Amino acid sequence: MSASLERKLFWERVGGIAWSIVRGVIVLGICYVIFYPLIVKLSSSLMREVDMFDNMVQFVPRMLYLENYKIVWEYMDYPVTFRNSLLLTLMVSLMQLASCTLIGYGFARFRWRGQSLLFACVVFTLVVPPQMIMIPLYLNFRYFTFFGLLPEPGVNLLGSIWPFVFTSLTGTGLKNGLFIYIMRQFFRNMPKDLEEAAAIDGAGAMRTFLRVMLPNAVPAMLTVFLFAFVWQWNDYFFTSIYLSNAKVLPVVLESASMNIMNDINYIADHYRSILDNTGMILFIAPLLIIYAILQRYFIEGVERTGIVG
Repeated sequence: MSASLERKLFWERVGGIAWSIVRGVIVLGICYVIFYPLIVKLSSSLMREVDMFDNMVQFVPRMLYLENYKIVWEYMDYPVTFRNSLLLTLMVSLMQLASCTLIGYGFARFRWRGQSLLFACVVFTLVVPPQMIMIPLYLNFRYFTFFGLLPEPGVNLLGSIWPFVFTSLTGTGLKNGLFIYIMRQFFRNMPKDLEEAAAIDGAGAMRTFLRVMLPNAVPAMLTVFLFAFVWQWNDYFFTSIYLSNAKVLPVVLESASMNIMNDINYIADHYRSILDNTGMILFIAPLLIIYAILQRYFIEGVERTGIVG
């Protein structure tokens, strides 16, 4: 082996090692940025009030203090609130999954006049601030006439789950534009031979959709379901409009520390932050568990639907 070839191989190995180090540093930096807030909140939730003034205590408290969780658990009425949030989120997520899958298939496989314009409007809903449509949504469900079929002043649907039902089933719910886009992209990438074979066997459009396309769309559907579940679980804006007095986690978490302050004569700001962080840990813990269980299917769905950036 010549000396020049040995030098070339040496520098290639050095370059590979250097790139591995740089890549590792970048990944660790990104992980730090992502996990730092979670680490801070978790460590804060396990601290006593005196630990906040101890310069020797940074991330690890001197002793694990679980009384914070007991206090927040009781004031949030966590078992009942968790159950209500889980049922609401599951209901909304499943209805959004059904409607967005059907709409996405229609955009991917059928052609009609004005289709591109309508799909552009669907995607445009992603950039519309929810504050812009807050008042129309509130008035629409406060005086709901079902397209003028009900007599004035209509029916008050606020304080019930019906606003979630109507928006979810019509594909106009939270982030439904993104879900429709994901399903459209997935169905567009599926071979048309499957539908042609089903048509030869005498299957109609709906039977082809249910028997052929849906079983192959499970990865994309799981991705949409997880997105819908997480966004609905975290949603405070629309939930506070439709269910302002309901015992669901986003609404209860917002007022938990204030309720504690009302019952206790004095709570310092730093201890209130501890209670807030404790409530946030209880809030996001179910999401972390779900993602840990389904992460493999989620990554597969993201890869097959072509979501980037």
